[in-house]
Amino acid sequence: MTTDHPTLSQLERYAAAGPGLDEPTVWAIEVHLEDCADCRARLAGSTTGDSRALVERVAVSLDREIAARPVPGGRSRSWSRLRHRWFVGTLAPWLAMTAAVLACAAVLTNLWTGLPSLVLLIAPLAPLPGVAVAWHRRADPAWELIAATPAAGMTTLLRRTAAVLAFVIPVLAIVGAGTGVSLALVLLPCLAFTVGTLVLGTLIGVRRAAAVLIAVWMLVVVAPSIAVARVPMLLEADGAGGWALATVVLSVVALLRMDGFRRLANHA
Repeated sequence: MTTDHPTLSQLERYAAAGPGLDEPTVWAIEVHLEDCADCRARLAGSTTGDSRALVERVAVSLDREIAARPVPGGRSRSWSRLRHRWFVGTLAPWLAMTAAVLACAAVLTNLWTGLPSLVLLIAPLAPLPGVAVAWHRRADPAWELIAATPAAGMTTLLRRTAAVLAFVIPVLAIVGAGTGVSLALVLLPCLAFTVGTLVLGTLIGVRRAAAVLIAVWMLVVVAPSIAVARVPMLLEADGAGGWALATVVLSVVALLRMDGFRRLANHA
Protein backbone atom coordinates (compact mmCIF):
# COMPACT_ATOMS: atom_id res chain seq x y z
CA MET A 1 0.00 0.00 0.00
CA THR A 2 1.36 3.42 -0.90
CA THR A 3 1.92 6.04 1.80
CA ASP A 4 1.04 8.95 -0.55
CA HIS A 5 -2.23 10.64 0.30
CA PRO A 6 -4.77 11.03 -2.50
CA THR A 7 -5.31 14.58 -3.65
CA LEU A 8 -8.46 16.51 -2.81
CA SER A 9 -9.49 16.29 -6.47
CA GLN A 10 -9.15 12.50 -6.41
CA LEU A 11 -11.20 12.26 -3.19
CA GLU A 12 -13.94 14.45 -4.68
CA ARG A 13 -14.10 12.28 -7.81
CA TYR A 14 -14.09 9.14 -5.64
CA ALA A 15 -16.97 10.54 -3.56
CA ALA A 16 -18.86 11.15 -6.82
CA ALA A 17 -18.65 7.42 -7.74
CA GLY A 18 -15.23 7.66 -9.35
CA PRO A 19 -15.69 9.60 -12.63
CA GLY A 20 -12.34 9.80 -14.40
CA LEU A 21 -10.60 7.36 -12.02
CA ASP A 22 -9.27 4.06 -13.30
CA GLU A 23 -9.73 0.87 -11.29
CA PRO A 24 -6.16 0.71 -9.82
CA THR A 25 -6.53 4.29 -8.55
CA VAL A 26 -9.93 3.52 -6.99
CA TRP A 27 -8.49 0.45 -5.30
CA ALA A 28 -5.45 2.40 -4.02
CA ILE A 29 -7.72 5.09 -2.55
CA GLU A 30 -9.94 2.49 -0.84
CA VAL A 31 -7.00 0.68 0.71
CA HIS A 32 -5.46 3.98 1.84
CA LEU A 33 -8.73 5.09 3.44
CA GLU A 34 -8.79 1.96 5.60
CA ASP A 35 -5.78 3.20 7.61
CA CYS A 36 -5.85 6.99 7.21
CA ALA A 37 -8.30 8.83 9.44
CA ASP A 38 -7.29 12.22 8.01
CA CYS A 39 -8.22 11.20 4.46
CA ARG A 40 -11.47 9.68 5.70
CA ALA A 41 -12.30 13.04 7.28
CA ARG A 42 -11.41 14.82 4.02
CA LEU A 43 -13.60 12.38 2.12
CA ALA A 44 -16.50 13.02 4.50
CA GLY A 45 -16.19 16.72 3.69
CA SER A 46 -16.29 15.96 -0.03
CA THR A 47 -19.59 14.09 0.01
CA THR A 48 -22.87 15.71 -0.95
CA GLY A 49 -25.73 16.36 1.43
CA ASP A 50 -27.82 13.64 -0.21
CA SER A 51 -25.01 11.10 0.28
CA ARG A 52 -24.63 12.00 3.96
CA ALA A 53 -28.38 11.74 4.50
CA LEU A 54 -28.44 8.31 2.85
CA VAL A 55 -25.55 7.07 5.03
CA GLU A 56 -27.31 8.33 8.15
CA ARG A 57 -30.53 6.53 7.23
CA VAL A 58 -28.66 3.30 6.55
CA ALA A 59 -26.77 3.64 9.86
CA VAL A 60 -29.99 4.14 11.81
CA SER A 61 -31.60 1.14 10.11
CA LEU A 62 -28.58 -1.06 10.81
CA ASP A 63 -28.46 0.03 14.45
CA ARG A 64 -32.09 -0.97 14.89
CA GLU A 65 -31.58 -4.38 13.28
CA ILE A 66 -28.42 -5.08 15.29
CA ALA A 67 -30.09 -4.07 18.55
CA ALA A 68 -33.04 -6.37 17.81
CA ARG A 69 -30.87 -9.45 17.32
CA PRO A 70 -29.40 -11.55 20.13
CA VAL A 71 -25.63 -11.55 20.40
CA PRO A 72 -24.21 -15.05 19.64
CA GLY A 73 -21.46 -16.58 21.69
CA GLY A 74 -17.89 -15.58 20.97
CA ARG A 75 -16.79 -19.07 20.04
CA SER A 76 -19.53 -19.58 17.45
CA ARG A 77 -18.83 -16.17 15.92
CA SER A 78 -15.13 -16.97 15.61
CA TRP A 79 -15.88 -20.33 13.98
CA SER A 80 -18.39 -18.76 11.59
CA ARG A 81 -15.88 -16.09 10.57
CA LEU A 82 -13.17 -18.69 10.00
CA ARG A 83 -15.50 -20.97 8.04
CA HIS A 84 -16.66 -18.23 5.65
CA ARG A 85 -13.13 -16.97 5.05
CA TRP A 86 -11.64 -20.36 4.23
CA PHE A 87 -14.62 -22.41 3.19
CA VAL A 88 -18.15 -22.16 1.84
CA GLY A 89 -20.75 -24.88 2.32
CA THR A 90 -21.36 -25.35 -1.40
CA LEU A 91 -17.78 -26.61 -1.76
CA ALA A 92 -18.52 -29.78 0.18
CA PRO A 93 -20.43 -31.71 -2.54
CA TRP A 94 -17.85 -30.73 -5.15
CA LEU A 95 -14.99 -31.95 -2.99
CA ALA A 96 -16.89 -35.16 -2.25
CA MET A 97 -17.43 -35.63 -5.99
CA THR A 98 -13.72 -35.05 -6.64
CA ALA A 99 -12.77 -37.68 -4.08
CA ALA A 100 -15.28 -40.14 -5.56
CA VAL A 101 -13.99 -39.60 -9.11
CA LEU A 102 -10.38 -40.11 -8.01
CA ALA A 103 -11.33 -43.26 -6.13
CA CYS A 104 -13.13 -44.62 -9.21
CA ALA A 105 -10.13 -43.77 -11.36
CA ALA A 106 -7.86 -45.69 -8.98
CA VAL A 107 -10.17 -48.73 -9.04
CA LEU A 108 -10.42 -48.72 -12.85
CA THR A 109 -6.65 -48.34 -13.19
CA ASN A 110 -6.09 -51.41 -11.02
CA LEU A 111 -8.81 -53.46 -12.74
CA TRP A 112 -8.04 -52.63 -16.38
CA THR A 113 -4.31 -52.96 -16.73
CA GLY A 114 -4.43 -52.21 -20.46
CA LEU A 115 -5.46 -48.60 -19.84
CA PRO A 116 -3.02 -45.82 -18.96
CA SER A 117 -3.23 -44.57 -15.36
CA LEU A 118 -6.53 -42.68 -15.09
CA VAL A 119 -5.35 -41.14 -11.83
CA LEU A 120 -2.35 -39.68 -13.62
CA LEU A 121 -4.51 -38.36 -16.45
CA ILE A 122 -7.12 -36.59 -14.34
CA ALA A 123 -4.86 -35.46 -11.46
CA PRO A 124 -4.23 -32.00 -13.02
CA LEU A 125 -7.98 -31.38 -13.13
CA ALA A 126 -8.82 -32.57 -9.61
CA PRO A 127 -8.81 -29.17 -7.84
CA LEU A 128 -10.45 -27.18 -10.63
CA PRO A 129 -14.16 -27.83 -9.85
CA GLY A 130 -13.58 -26.77 -6.25
CA VAL A 131 -11.60 -23.69 -7.29
CA ALA A 132 -14.38 -22.70 -9.70
CA VAL A 133 -17.00 -22.96 -6.95
CA ALA A 134 -14.80 -21.19 -4.39
CA TRP A 135 -15.59 -17.87 -6.07
CA HIS A 136 -18.96 -17.84 -7.75
CA ARG A 137 -21.93 -15.58 -7.15
CA ARG A 138 -24.41 -18.47 -7.20
CA ALA A 139 -22.39 -20.61 -4.81
CA ASP A 140 -21.66 -18.09 -2.06
CA PRO A 141 -24.51 -16.41 -0.14
CA ALA A 142 -22.13 -13.60 0.89
CA TRP A 143 -20.82 -12.99 -2.62
CA GLU A 144 -22.17 -9.43 -2.99
CA LEU A 145 -20.74 -8.42 0.39
CA ILE A 146 -17.31 -9.88 -0.40
CA ALA A 147 -17.24 -8.41 -3.91
CA ALA A 148 -18.02 -4.94 -2.55
CA THR A 149 -15.25 -5.01 0.05
CA PRO A 150 -11.85 -3.62 -1.06
CA ALA A 151 -9.32 -6.41 -1.76
CA ALA A 152 -11.61 -9.02 -0.15
CA GLY A 153 -12.14 -10.90 -3.39
CA MET A 154 -8.48 -11.73 -3.75
CA THR A 155 -7.96 -12.91 -0.17
CA THR A 156 -11.19 -14.92 -0.13
CA LEU A 157 -10.40 -16.66 -3.42
CA LEU A 158 -6.83 -17.50 -2.37
CA ARG A 159 -7.91 -18.77 1.05
CA ARG A 160 -10.61 -21.00 -0.40
CA THR A 161 -8.25 -22.24 -3.11
CA ALA A 162 -5.80 -23.20 -0.38
CA ALA A 163 -8.63 -25.03 1.42
CA VAL A 164 -9.47 -26.95 -1.78
CA LEU A 165 -5.81 -27.94 -2.22
CA ALA A 166 -5.57 -28.97 1.44
CA PHE A 167 -8.34 -31.48 0.73
CA VAL A 168 -7.41 -32.60 -2.79
CA ILE A 169 -3.65 -33.06 -2.36
CA PRO A 170 -3.89 -35.73 0.40
CA VAL A 171 -6.57 -37.58 -1.61
CA LEU A 172 -4.36 -37.47 -4.69
CA ALA A 173 -1.37 -38.67 -2.68
CA ILE A 174 -3.37 -41.64 -1.32
CA VAL A 175 -4.84 -42.76 -4.66
CA GLY A 176 -1.51 -42.12 -6.39
CA ALA A 177 0.35 -44.29 -3.92
CA GLY A 178 -2.34 -46.95 -4.26
CA THR A 179 -1.86 -47.13 -8.03
CA GLY A 180 1.93 -46.89 -7.94
CA VAL A 181 2.26 -43.74 -10.02
CA SER A 182 4.85 -41.04 -9.36
CA LEU A 183 3.64 -38.63 -6.66
CA ALA A 184 5.55 -35.80 -8.32
CA LEU A 185 3.64 -36.34 -11.58
CA VAL A 186 0.38 -36.47 -9.65
CA LEU A 187 0.88 -33.39 -7.48
CA LEU A 188 2.92 -31.00 -9.66
CA PRO A 189 0.43 -30.88 -12.57
CA CYS A 190 -2.31 -30.39 -10.00
CA LEU A 191 -0.56 -27.30 -8.62
CA ALA A 192 0.30 -25.98 -12.08
CA PHE A 193 -3.32 -26.21 -13.26
CA THR A 194 -4.57 -24.56 -10.08
CA VAL A 195 -2.28 -21.55 -10.46
CA GLY A 196 -3.02 -21.45 -14.19
CA THR A 197 -6.75 -21.28 -13.46
CA LEU A 198 -6.22 -18.29 -11.17
CA VAL A 199 -4.07 -16.49 -13.74
CA LEU A 200 -6.50 -17.15 -16.59
CA GLY A 201 -9.34 -16.26 -14.24
CA THR A 202 -8.16 -12.65 -14.05
CA LEU A 203 -8.93 -12.40 -17.77
CA ILE A 204 -12.09 -14.46 -18.34
CA GLY A 205 -13.30 -15.35 -14.84
CA VAL A 206 -12.32 -18.19 -12.55
CA ARG A 207 -15.30 -20.40 -13.43
CA ARG A 208 -14.75 -20.01 -17.17
CA ALA A 209 -11.01 -20.52 -16.79
CA ALA A 210 -11.55 -23.82 -14.97
CA ALA A 211 -14.06 -24.97 -17.60
CA VAL A 212 -11.70 -24.08 -20.46
CA LEU A 213 -8.72 -25.89 -18.93
CA ILE A 214 -10.80 -28.98 -18.14
CA ALA A 215 -12.21 -29.12 -21.68
CA VAL A 216 -8.84 -28.60 -23.37
CA TRP A 217 -7.06 -31.19 -21.21
CA MET A 218 -9.82 -33.77 -21.73
CA LEU A 219 -9.85 -33.29 -25.51
CA VAL A 220 -6.13 -32.90 -26.13
CA VAL A 221 -4.64 -35.27 -23.55
CA VAL A 222 -7.11 -37.59 -21.79
CA ALA A 223 -9.18 -38.78 -24.76
CA PRO A 224 -6.20 -39.49 -27.08
CA SER A 225 -4.28 -41.22 -24.27
CA ILE A 226 -7.18 -43.59 -23.58
CA ALA A 227 -7.65 -44.18 -27.31
CA VAL A 228 -4.03 -45.27 -27.83
CA ALA A 229 -3.68 -46.81 -24.33
CA ARG A 230 -0.54 -44.84 -23.62
CA VAL A 231 0.50 -42.19 -21.09
CA PRO A 232 1.41 -38.94 -22.89
CA MET A 233 4.95 -37.61 -22.81
CA LEU A 234 3.77 -34.73 -20.60
CA LEU A 235 3.11 -37.21 -17.80
CA GLU A 236 6.16 -39.43 -18.16
CA ALA A 237 8.91 -39.51 -15.54
CA ASP A 238 11.04 -36.93 -17.33
CA GLY A 239 8.17 -34.43 -17.27
CA ALA A 240 8.28 -33.69 -13.53
CA GLY A 241 10.88 -30.95 -13.97
CA GLY A 242 8.78 -29.26 -16.64
CA TRP A 243 5.71 -29.25 -14.41
CA ALA A 244 7.74 -27.80 -11.53
CA LEU A 245 9.06 -25.05 -13.81
CA ALA A 246 5.56 -24.35 -15.12
CA THR A 247 4.25 -24.04 -11.55
CA VAL A 248 6.99 -21.56 -10.64
CA VAL A 249 6.50 -19.48 -13.79
CA LEU A 250 2.73 -19.38 -13.38
CA SER A 251 3.13 -18.38 -9.73
CA VAL A 252 5.33 -15.46 -10.77
CA VAL A 253 2.77 -14.44 -13.39
CA ALA A 254 0.04 -14.65 -10.73
CA LEU A 255 2.03 -12.28 -8.51
CA LEU A 256 2.48 -9.87 -11.40
CA ARG A 257 -1.25 -10.11 -12.14
CA MET A 258 -2.17 -9.50 -8.50
CA ASP A 259 -4.22 -6.40 -9.34
CA GLY A 260 -6.52 -8.61 -11.40
CA PHE A 261 -7.57 -10.36 -8.19
CA ARG A 262 -8.47 -7.17 -6.33
CA ARG A 263 -11.95 -6.82 -7.75
CA LEU A 264 -13.41 -10.12 -8.88
CA ALA A 265 -16.98 -8.91 -9.22
CA ASN A 266 -16.69 -9.12 -13.01
CA HIS A 267 -14.73 -12.39 -12.93
CA ALA A 268 -17.14 -14.69 -11.12
